[in-house]
Amino acid sequence: MVDLYNVGTYNTYTGFKAGYLNELERMLEKVLPHVMLKAKPNLESMIKTLKRDWATV
Repeated sequence: MVDLYNVGTYNTYTGFKAGYLNELERMLEKVLPHVMLKAKPNLESMIKTLKRDWATV
């Protein structure tokens, strides 16, 4: 995440721009080639938690 922030392509004042998760997955694939980590399941889990706890989404 620090490397992604330092590149500056996906930065905004409040966090990251849309599409940063795809770039994060590409960066993880370079460092850990056979792990097959994906950002989407983590994001979906966070959305489920928000729905359950706060009924906001």
